[in-house]
Amino acid sequence: MSPEERRTHDPKKAPNPRMKSTHNGEVRITSLIVDELAKALRKILKLDGPADVLMSLYFKNARHLGPRERTIIAEAIYYTMRHLSMITWRMAPVCPAKAPKLTGLLTLALQYGIDSIPDSTLGREKEPLKNMLRPKNSEAPKEIQAEVPKWLYDKAVVQYTDHKALFEAMQQSAPLDLRVNTLKATPDEVIEELTQHGVQAEKGQYSPECVRLNIKPALTQWPIYKEGKVDVQDEGSQLIARLVQPKRGEMVCDFCAGAGGKTLALGALMKSTGRIYAFDVNEKRLAGLTPRMRRAGLSNIHPAVIRNEHDLRVKRLYGKMDRVLVDAPCSGTGTYRRNPDLKWRFGEEELDRINEIQKSVIRSAAKMLKAGGRLVYATCSILQRENQDVINDFLAENPDFRLLNSYEILGKQGIEISPYQAQRFGDFFAMLPQLNGTDGFFGAVLEKVKPESKRKAPKAEEDKASDVPAIEQKEEGQPETGAPAEAVQADKPSEEAKEEVTEQAKA
Repeated sequence: MSPEERRTHDPKKAPNPRMKSTHNGEVRITSLIVDELAKALRKILKLDGPADVLMSLYFKNARHLGPRERTIIAEAIYYTMRHLSMITWRMAPVCPAKAPKLTGLLTLALQYGIDSIPDSTLGREKEPLKNMLRPKNSEAPKEIQAEVPKWLYDKAVVQYTDHKALFEAMQQSAPLDLRVNTLKATPDEVIEELTQHGVQAEKGQYSPECVRLNIKPALTQWPIYKEGKVDVQDEGSQLIARLVQPKRGEMVCDFCAGAGGKTLALGALMKSTGRIYAFDVNEKRLAGLTPRMRRAGLSNIHPAVIRNEHDLRVKRLYGKMDRVLVDAPCSGTGTYRRNPDLKWRFGEEELDRINEIQKSVIRSAAKMLKAGGRLVYATCSILQRENQDVINDFLAENPDFRLLNSYEILGKQGIEISPYQAQRFGDFFAMLPQLNGTDGFFGAVLEKVKPESKRKAPKAEEDKASDVPAIEQKEEGQPETGAPAEAVQADKPSEEAKEEVTEQAKA
């Protein structure tokens, strides 16, 4: 289950009597909230695991907290993760960074104002807290104002002319997008059913199967989800399956299937015909695909755990696939809206290792294709090094492949992305939060040339070097990832079930 699936919204819940409010309805912070927030941050600020997983474990042991207290704490944790660099900068002159209680107090003061915290709760922390609140954000270094690590800031400034808009969009919370399983329902039917439950929804701007909600309900408890009519998937991610464009009866491989969000989309497009091999190195993640397949009513998906991209199961399929999707493990930089803690858990030093994995995976996956077959390479990264550079290197080494225009492929399916994007990114597919209101995704469509065909020459790198995006949270939610040995699974949003209240904060 993805983080998006675990979000909850229940406006009918009565206020908790322990959660005080001022006369005008503003939140009043109690000592219980301050103490419990500090307890949660003590573990989460170590940054040794996904924040949503650690928060879920914390709430499981905090049965004494009411729903509104949980909501305040969860929102504060995600605020801390989104703004950790600014919070650390403000704290630096006053106390050591990552002091849990003071970090929590500063977060709450930034969210609700220092007046929301009674003096009796602040105690001796009042004066230090006031000192932390005095500096203006504009006084901080540029990368701290952007709320991203310096290494990423430096790369993005060079790569994106609209980097300021990109950073701002990455700080926003992500909407809840659903992919409608067209084997069981239509988008109009799903919207009507949601409306009957008092939830406003609308069709997505790009994906024909997308429905976007204005709130984040406890979706997994609803019949619409249990019956397999919908799955949670960012709209940009949904378009990756459309780039693969599988046909009924074909042989397809999802090489880095993860928890199977894109695999399910491929299965639905194929009307549950043909055969889809869903490979992944993580047995636990892949195990979650089987119940999702059953719920979706799909019988054409065959999950299999592999050791790495050179596994014998892979080699046995060399030259047999019509389509191969490589949803490559990556930095997850396109998913910061949903996974803000990933900014601080993934460092530049990881790029070399993951880049080698990406190159190895695409080489192995390409061998599975028949002549005339299609390979789609995708990430949820915004970094050119993980995207265009990987493809350009691959094409230079493999003259029997040619790059197809992603926007033409989508256009023939009635999916129109702006002409500006097509001009900006050329043949490469790119979705970005500041342009499309989605997570950041990259895609490249390659065709294995038949002997009589002539390979299309790659376009000059200089023409495309200024802009690029790419990976996905992998599941739909997460950075979801897959194939290579030790493929950064920790950097993909977790699939384990969590307390629903922990996901409210991402709203």
